[in-house]
Amino acid sequence: MRNPVLLLVGVLTLMVATTASAAVVEHTFNVQNLTVTRLCNRQLIVAVNGSFPGPRIRVREGDTLIVHVYNKSPYNLTVHWHGVYQKLSCWADGPNMITQCPILPGNKYTYKFKISGQEGTLWWHSHVSWLRATVHGALIIRPKSGHKYPFPKPHREVTIILGEWWNADVMDVEEEAVTSGGLPNISDAFTINGWPGDLYPCSQNHMYKLKVEPGKTYLLRIVNTALNGQLFYKIANHNLTVFAIDAAYTKPYVTDIIMIAPGQTVDALLVADQDIGSYYMAASPYSTSVGIPYDNNTTRGVVVYDGAPPIGKPLMPTLPAFSDTATAYKLSSSLKGLKDGPHWAQVPKNVDYKMFVTVGLGFTPCEANRTCLGPKGTKLSASMNNQSFVPPKRMSSLQAFYSNVDGIYTTDFPVKPPIEFDYTNATINNYNPAFLFAPKVTKVTKLKFNSTVEMVLQNTAIIGVENHPMHLHGSNFHVLAQGFGNYNPSKHREMFNLVDPQIRNTIGVPAGGWAVIRFTADNPGVWIMHCHLDAHLTYGLGTVFMVENGPTPETTLPLPPVNLPNC
Repeated sequence: MRNPVLLLVGVLTLMVATTASAAVVEHTFNVQNLTVTRLCNRQLIVAVNGSFPGPRIRVREGDTLIVHVYNKSPYNLTVHWHGVYQKLSCWADGPNMITQCPILPGNKYTYKFKISGQEGTLWWHSHVSWLRATVHGALIIRPKSGHKYPFPKPHREVTIILGEWWNADVMDVEEEAVTSGGLPNISDAFTINGWPGDLYPCSQNHMYKLKVEPGKTYLLRIVNTALNGQLFYKIANHNLTVFAIDAAYTKPYVTDIIMIAPGQTVDALLVADQDIGSYYMAASPYSTSVGIPYDNNTTRGVVVYDGAPPIGKPLMPTLPAFSDTATAYKLSSSLKGLKDGPHWAQVPKNVDYKMFVTVGLGFTPCEANRTCLGPKGTKLSASMNNQSFVPPKRMSSLQAFYSNVDGIYTTDFPVKPPIEFDYTNATINNYNPAFLFAPKVTKVTKLKFNSTVEMVLQNTAIIGVENHPMHLHGSNFHVLAQGFGNYNPSKHREMFNLVDPQIRNTIGVPAGGWAVIRFTADNPGVWIMHCHLDAHLTYGLGTVFMVENGPTPETTLPLPPVNLPNC
C-alpha cells in the first residue's frame, strides 16, 4: 500500500506546479480619439491607449486575462476576443447586443476570462459597427511554462497586422452606406502594422521594416484585421512554412504566398536564407465580384538583412492577379491539422444536427418616399438561408436566453433554404425575386449541450460571386471538405477528411463554392456566426446558436457579471 503522506505531498506538489504555471494577466484599455497622419492627411480615429494598431496582449495557455475597458470615445463600444473559446465565460465574448449591451461613452466594463486549450495567434477588436478598423490588436497565446512549440524554436517572434485605411471617419462611411442602401466607399489603402507603405502618396517613410539576421528563423504571427479586404501576402524570394492557423496547429506546409481573409490568422516560419539585401513584403487584394468596386491597391513593407547596403531598391515579389481564385484556394484546401499535436481534437463521428445554409447578398425594398442607391432603387442586404439577421434592440440575446425573456428572438432559423435553386448560377439568381429579397429577422438555433452540428455553407451567386469568411464564436470547427459549384452530398461526402482536417474559427467559403464544417456544442451560451466582411455583417449576413446548459454545475452558464452594461 502506498504511503498516504507521500501521496498527499505528491498531490500538493502537482497543485502548486499547476497553479504556478498559470497567471493573471491584467491590462487597461483607454479607448479614445487619436489624430494620426496617413496619406498626406491628418485623420481623427478611435484607438486604444494612443496606438494604432492597439496593444499586443501576451498570455500563456491556462492564464486568466482581465482587461479594464474605459470608453472615452464618442461611440458605443464592445470588445471581442476573436477566437477565444470563452468556456463558461460567454458574458465576456463581446459582440454587441448578442452577449452584452454596449459600453456607452463615458462608461467602463471589465472583461475577465480564462484562456485554456489554445496556443497561437488570435486577436481582439471592437464588435460595434466599423470601429474595429482602428480598434484592434494581437492576442498571443504561448504554451505553458515548460512546454514547447511543435516546431523549431524561432530566433524571434514578429507580429504582422494587415489592415485597411480610410481617409474618413469609418463610422460615417458605414452610416452613409446603411442610410443610402448602396455599397460603402472603398478604403484608401491597405496597411502593414498600421503603415501603408511607399506605393502610396506621402508614405515613403510610412512603411513597416523588419530587420533580420542572416540564417536566423522568425515566427511571423500574421493577422488580417481589414474590414472588407481579403489579402494575398508574399515576401520576395522567401518561402513561409505554415505551422498554425487561427491558433490551431497544422502539419508544416511550405508556400511562397498566403491568402488570408478578414478574421483569420496564420503562424508561419520565415528563414532569412537569401543573399544579404532588402526584400519587399507585400499584400494585395483578392476579389472575385464582377462590377463591384474594391480597393485594388498594394501595401508593402520591407525585410532588411543586417549588413544590407542603405541604398538600393528592395526586390519586389510577383503578386497574383486580383481574381486568382486558384492561388487563393490552394492554401486553404491544402492544410491539414496536426493530429495528436497540442490541443488536437478528434473529429466527432456522430452528427446530431445537420444544416444546409446558403450565404450571400440580396436586396431589401427601399422605404417609402426614399431614394435608395442599391441596384434598381433597392437597398443592399445579405442573408443566411434567406434570413437577414437583425440583432435585438432592447436586450442582448444572451441576457434574454439566460433570463428566459420572450419576444427578443425566435428559435426557428431554418436548417435549409426555403427554396432550393441553382445556387451558383448567376444568370438565374440575379433575376428571381424569390431569391433576391430576404426578410429582416432575429431567428436563432437552439442546440442541446454536447450535440454535434454539421453545416454545409453554400455560397450563392446572387448579385456577385464572392469568398465569404464565416466566423464562429465560442468554438472551433473542423473543416471536412470544400469545393466549387453546388454541394452534392452523393458526390462530395467522399471528399470528407475525418482523420486530420484543419481546425479553424474562420473559414473562407470559396467563391462560387461551398465548405462543410463540423463542431460540438459543448459551451453553454449564445454564439453568433457571421461573415467577417463587415459590410456584409452590416447587411445581415449572420445567425446565432444558443447552447443549452449541461447536466452539471461545471457545464452551466454562470451568473452575469455585476458590472455588465445595461441597454
